[in-house]
Formats: sequence, C-alpha cells, structure tokens
Amino acid sequence: MNTNEILLIVLAALAVLLVLALTVVSRRRKRTSELKGTFGSEYDRTVETRDKRRDAERELAERKARHEQLQIRPLSAASRQRYLTAWEGVQSRFIDAPVLALSEADALLTRLMAERGFPTDDLRTQEDMLSVEHTHVLDGFRAGHAIEQANSSEGADTEQVRQGMLHFREVFEELVSESGDEPYPSVGQTDRSREVR
Repeated sequence: MNTNEILLIVLAALAVLLVLALTVVSRRRKRTSELKGTFGSEYDRTVETRDKRRDAERELAERKARHEQLQIRPLSAASRQRYLTAWEGVQSRFIDAPVLALSEADALLTRLMAERGFPTDDLRTQEDMLSVEHTHVLDGFRAGHAIEQANSSEGADTEQVRQGMLHFREVFEELVSESGDEPYPSVGQTDRSREVR
C-alpha cells in the first residue's frame, strides 16, 4: 500500500466517524426537543435537579414510557357530574372549615385521578404521571400538597389554605374538563358566590 492509499483509507474512516458523530448529535437534539415539547418547564426543573442532562432526559423518557402503559380514560357523564357536585360541596365548606375543606379537596382530587386511571400510590408517582400530559398544572399540584403538608404539621394560615384550594382547583378543573364536552363548571353553572376566590 502506498501513502496515497493509506491517506484515502484514513480520510474515509474519518468521514464515517464524522457521519456517526453527526447522527448521534442529531438524535440527541431531536430527543431533547421532543422531551422539552412534552414536559415544558418540567424538563428544565428535572435537568436542574440532576447532575447530568443525560440522566434527566433518561428519567423523563422513563416517565413517558410508564405513562404510555397507563390506561387513562375520560369520566363518564355521570361521574363527571358527581365530581363537580362534590367539588361544589368542598368549596362551600371552605368558608366554615377551610382546613377540612383543603383535606377534602386533596382526597377528592386523588379519587378523580384514580378513576381516570392515574396511579395514586404516592405523591411522587402522581407528580411524575401528571408531568407527562398536564405539566402546566403540575406546579399547582405540588404547591397545593406543600400547603396541605404544612397545614397538617405546623398549621398554615387561612390565606395559605385558600391558595392551596386554588391550586387544587386548577388541577381538578384540568382533569374534569378533559372528561366531557362541556367546559368546567357545569353544575347548574355553579353558584359563584360560594367559590374560593
């Protein structure tokens, strides 16, 4: 083999390596773009909490794969109406018993999630599964639970409890509105005077 042949082989090998490297980079960018599109701000939050972006992206891809295994289903019209009525009751009790109403709101939200097909084993699993399709209400879900936990352990003031109710309502509305043709609310167009503002 002469020098020119060796040089051509080396250049061909370098070209193949370059094409492979570009393919890998392109796939990573595509995966990152898809994950950002699916998870929105949850993508950034997860990346910030991990040592490496690759670890965060692996976790998010695993969440998405677990979510795809769930059998998320809409509520029947009767179930939707039952949840809307129950939520009205929780809101009306807020005036006289805000702490109790916050706990009831959390319990109602958990039942709603279970009926829709979301796992309700633990809070972390709920967050992970909500993050896939409901990332825009995830911060409210977390905030509502943080307030409820603070309220259970050390006591939150009435304004914090009210904020917790508003956070839970945001998630509730999201999950109920997906389950029917009518937008939330529909219980006799609800008595807005009793609503938590």
